[in-house]
Amino acid sequence: MSLSQGELEVATTELAIAPAEEAIQGRSLRQIAWRRLKQDKVAMAGGVGIVVITLVAVFSSVLVKLYGQPPGKFNSDLTSIDTNMPMGALGGASSSHWLGIEPVNGRDILSRLIAGSRTSLMIAVSAMILSLILGLAAGILAGYYRGTVDAVIARVLDVLLAFPTLLFALALLAIFGQSSGFLGMTGQTLNFAVVIFVLGFFGFAYLGRIVRGQVLSLREKEFVDAARSLGASDWRIITREILPNLVGPVLVWVTLTIPTYILGEAGLSFLGVGVQEPTASWGKMLSDAGGFFQIDVMYLVWPGLVLFLTVLSFNLFGDGLRDALDPKSTR
Repeated sequence: MSLSQGELEVATTELAIAPAEEAIQGRSLRQIAWRRLKQDKVAMAGGVGIVVITLVAVFSSVLVKLYGQPPGKFNSDLTSIDTNMPMGALGGASSSHWLGIEPVNGRDILSRLIAGSRTSLMIAVSAMILSLILGLAAGILAGYYRGTVDAVIARVLDVLLAFPTLLFALALLAIFGQSSGFLGMTGQTLNFAVVIFVLGFFGFAYLGRIVRGQVLSLREKEFVDAARSLGASDWRIITREILPNLVGPVLVWVTLTIPTYILGEAGLSFLGVGVQEPTASWGKMLSDAGGFFQIDVMYLVWPGLVLFLTVLSFNLFGDGLRDALDPKSTR
């Protein structure tokens, strides 16, 4: 059977259009956000920095062994007997000690920085998880049930936001620093637990306010009304309908909170109530360098630079993630 000229043209046109129509595919919100994030070079640079510092923290023990200079090893023979300062230029930098050594005791600075990355990230991430649990619970309960529950939780959050956190943290850490034990924890374990509690507990109020506002809006949406009309329980509505829609704001909060807690730990250690010796900490290194920066500036530069780059990486990535998840953003 032969086809007329007109039928041949119609068939050819349909074959040409069909592949183009099949190639058109819809994108999910996650795919759109990832595409926008990849186009933000500054945010991706921050993401690379986060990956690098995370890998350094996770494999810090391996890296220190490969480097060959334990963070707690004293090298007093490399410091001057008269001044207790490192011998040589740039704080005693050499092929064995790439970034130099500390004054007085001669501990290697690079190995202390590597070990300190694990301390800072472990405390910051643990405090973030504590704040995340408390903030989600408080925000969801207040926003979903409203009424008396909302009023009580909102006032508690207001008190925490207005509370002099630093003064309370200093007092609490000073008290537990002189304690022999608490709830079966002693020494460095107790010290870490108190720092994590102080940072996490007094930081969850910010997330609680964010989540509360989001839930107040989400609970009035049509898909929540539909689930409620089908007989879904409050637990199912919260876990299946509301929580998935909180992923975006919570992710942004996480990326911007971790650097805040890193700075918080460094600040407490700088004041002498945070991480104690012999555990390495960037804040403790900055505190120790305060008495030598006029003579050995490199001892102050390296921990300060690492802390600055780490916080900057998280902040850049957090800003980019926030813009990528915001459909109204034109950035």
